[in-house]
This record gives sequence, C-alpha cells and structure tokens, in this order.
Amino acid sequence: MNMLNIQVDPVKVPALPLERSPGYWQTVGRRLLRDKVAMTAAFVILILIVLAILGGMITPSDPYKSSMLSRLKPIGTPNFPFGTDELGRDMLSRLMVGARLSLFMGITPVICAFMIGSIIGITAGYAGGAVNSVIMRTIDVFYAFPSVLLAIALSGALGAGITNSLISLTVVFIPPIARVAESVTTQIRTRDFVEAARASGANAFTIVRVHVLGNVLGPIFVYATSLIAVAMILASGLSFLGLGVKPPEPEWGLMLNTLRTAIYSQPCVAALPGAMIFITSIAFNLLSDGLRSAMEIKN
Repeated sequence: MNMLNIQVDPVKVPALPLERSPGYWQTVGRRLLRDKVAMTAAFVILILIVLAILGGMITPSDPYKSSMLSRLKPIGTPNFPFGTDELGRDMLSRLMVGARLSLFMGITPVICAFMIGSIIGITAGYAGGAVNSVIMRTIDVFYAFPSVLLAIALSGALGAGITNSLISLTVVFIPPIARVAESVTTQIRTRDFVEAARASGANAFTIVRVHVLGNVLGPIFVYATSLIAVAMILASGLSFLGLGVKPPEPEWGLMLNTLRTAIYSQPCVAALPGAMIFITSIAFNLLSDGLRSAMEIKN
C-alpha cells in the first residue's frame, strides 16, 4: 500500500505581547488611588484649593461688609447660615475667602523651605566629611529653639506682616527638611550605581542630577507635605498674636483672634475658624501618611 503523504501546515500561534512591569511612580499612584483615606483627604484639600481660587467669586455675600445690627448672629440665621462675626460680617463668606490666605501661609513657606533645605541637605549628604559636619552642626543650632518660639521671635524681630511671617516660617522649616535630605542622600551615595557612576568618571554635579535627585526627592517631598499642617497652625498662631495677617483680611487664625471675645456668647461661631484649621491640618496629615505608605514598595 502506498502511504499518503499529508503535509500539515504548522499552526501559527500569535505572539503574545510582552508584559511591561509598571514603573515605580506608576505603582505608587495605583497604591495611592486604592487608599480611601488618602483619597478622601485629597478630595478635601481639592475643595479647599477651589475655594481659595474661586472664593471671592462664589461667596454668598461680601466678606468685608459689616453691620452692627447683625453682629454675632448664631448659626442657622436666615441669610447667614454660619452666623456673623463681631462686626456683623458673614462668617461663611469669610471662611471661604479665608482659605486663600490660610493655604497660602501654610504651603508657601514649606515650598520655599523644601527647595532651600533640599539643596543644603543634599550638598551635605553627598559631600560628607568636613563639609557635612560644618553644615549639619550649623543646622543643629536651630534645634535649640522650639519651632513655635523661633517663629514668634523671628516674626517679632522682623515685624508683623505676611511677608515677614513667610520668611520666619521658611527659616523654621529649613532645618528639619535639610536633615531629612542629608540622611537620605548619605544612604544613596554609598549605593552601587552611584559608585559605578563615580568610577566611570562622571562629575559630582552629573551624579547628583542623574542618580541622586530621583531617589531622594520622593522621601523629602513626603516629609515636606507633613509640614504643611504644622505651617498652617504656626501661621494661624502668628496671626492670632497679631504678627501675621492684618485686619480686615479674612484669615482663619486672625478670625480666631477677633472672635475670642465672643467665645461665651456665640461659642459655635467663634469655633468655626478653628474647625477649619483642624480639618485642613488633618487632611494634609492623612494625605502625607498615604503618600508614605504608597512609596514603601518592597521589591
């Protein structure tokens, strides 16, 4: 019998696409989005930022208009859902507009301190030796004073006002950010990839820019976000003491100061600025904790 030669074409299996593992920051973003607490805090902060940007355009009434006939109205009063302050101004409108200055006074000094402190800390951490000792011992001098007292002393010496308060708070937050930056940089500069770059002949600026910054800015940024809540509290304290924002500008700390005489007659109204400071501080702290947890990725 003759055997039939049957040729069977090989089945062509489509090539499967190679799966690309997600990058570090993509993984951090996914983990952060799954954190309901951090996302809730971010949503609250987003609302406050919107109020800070659009507060003057969406307020129900003029936050600067006073009326002695309407002073210290309780919460729930018609046309004044959050009551009025000691001059009869609408509390809801002033709280909305006050978000602008309060967030500005809390975020701006931290951003300035983040840039200055990071430069100082990274320089000290990468240089090491005598340079590190001189810089960090100078930074340690600021730790001899509590942050509150240091901010009050600097603001008192410079004079009251927004600009001087920002300078005082920036000086207060530079030392802790510089210390964190120095600690992280000291750990990174001994890694194999940094030693390999140094052995290949790369100069110090290139090594810091290419290999160090990408690894140290994340932890420094997370720590800096946790300082925003502290900055807001300190800025409110300076305004409360008359060293920060001046009347009639609406700012939560200043509003606490002006309403302190109404604590017995309208305690709920007087507590509203403090409640806003508390909510904002908690939101920034929770978001900072979420960022820290999302960045702790174990390989």
